[in-house]
Amino acid sequence: MRDAMNKSKPSDGARSAFWIMFGFMLLHQADKLLIGPLTTQIMGTFQITRTQMGAVTTGALIVGAICYPLWGWLYDRFSRPKLLALASLLWGSTTWLNAIVPTYPLFLITRAGTGIDDSSYPGLYSLISDYYPPKKRGKIYGFLQVAQPAGYLLGMILALAFGATYGWRNVFFLTGSLGIILSVIIFLFVKDRPRGSAEPELAATEHLERFKFSWRTVGGLFKKKSLVILFLQGFIGVFPWNVITYWIFDYLKSERGYDDTQTLLTMVPAIIILAAGYPIGGALGDRLFKRTLKGRVIVGAAGVAIGCVLLWITMKIPAPDKLAFGILLSITALFIPWASPNVLSSFYDVTEPEIRATTNAAQNFVELAGSAMAPLMAGIIADRSSLGGAILIICTVSWIICFGFFIFAGRFIPKDISDLKEKLAARAME
Repeated sequence: MRDAMNKSKPSDGARSAFWIMFGFMLLHQADKLLIGPLTTQIMGTFQITRTQMGAVTTGALIVGAICYPLWGWLYDRFSRPKLLALASLLWGSTTWLNAIVPTYPLFLITRAGTGIDDSSYPGLYSLISDYYPPKKRGKIYGFLQVAQPAGYLLGMILALAFGATYGWRNVFFLTGSLGIILSVIIFLFVKDRPRGSAEPELAATEHLERFKFSWRTVGGLFKKKSLVILFLQGFIGVFPWNVITYWIFDYLKSERGYDDTQTLLTMVPAIIILAAGYPIGGALGDRLFKRTLKGRVIVGAAGVAIGCVLLWITMKIPAPDKLAFGILLSITALFIPWASPNVLSSFYDVTEPEIRATTNAAQNFVELAGSAMAPLMAGIIADRSSLGGAILIICTVSWIICFGFFIFAGRFIPKDISDLKEKLAARAME
């Protein structure tokens, strides 16, 4: 009984692991998302079109998608902290190469190389799942994912302040160096945990390492209907994120006439509120999950539905009305992250501990396989019509489809969660 009660609390070392992983995500996201606010400057350096710039982002996304299955398999078989340290080292090294190259073709190739470490997050989330119990994961993942918009904000400040003075190459040198430093910190101070050690059903189970990764268990993922539906949702769900992330700054400057100061005044509040949306959505999902096993997908559905409506209203505001646009953009930003921590927690609610990194990697692969073309699609549409129209069409259509997938997943997820609980309870009896 005492062991079961202990499983409702975070494991020893959870707090330090959380903050180091938060720092990794914060700085890695800043490096990864610098390409957005630096887009106009980079296009000027190489004298390229929006279609060519879209291809730069798409190339990195394609490489990331290809690497996801490999990272997932490695994380489920070997030490997750050591692999995360390697990912951080790769981040720093490839960013340095990206800063050095003199021509667009080489920039395209080296930027694609940065996608290798972009697909390293499944091990991070898997590791954290073994530090925190299921009932706390939605909130923990929500707080962890605050690092994504916070990194975006940090990247934006670096790009618009440091980059404007010293150039985009020096910004890349800075963030690449931070990646190398973090690789040492992760290697020395983050410890691995037995897979499944935070599951209440396995509270009294010794030698958890005997439950090892197997392809047979991975094959069973596709028998879980809720998981398959969430995979399909993910295929569509990242389209809006990639389009907004990589094109919103160019949109504000080129179609709404914002200067750097106006861009900062508009985007900083929106990103801060976006960051708050992650833990709010995760906490709401945890709370509703205690009342119904459908709780997380209900919160995810609500987030994409409200976000879709609000974005449509926001984008229709006339360009001269900067105050109204900024306010509506910030309100929209509160709701659109709700799905993220709840989808991630839902994966782990129905997946065996020893294959969770592979499951997360499979989902990320599906997401990037679909959305890798989103920045390029937006660039093509923008070159033929308008960038604002491209953002609005891709985002609203994607979120409408995702809403339907969430509702459909709610029909099957209670059974899949109950099946996993029974399987873990049976393991504990072995």
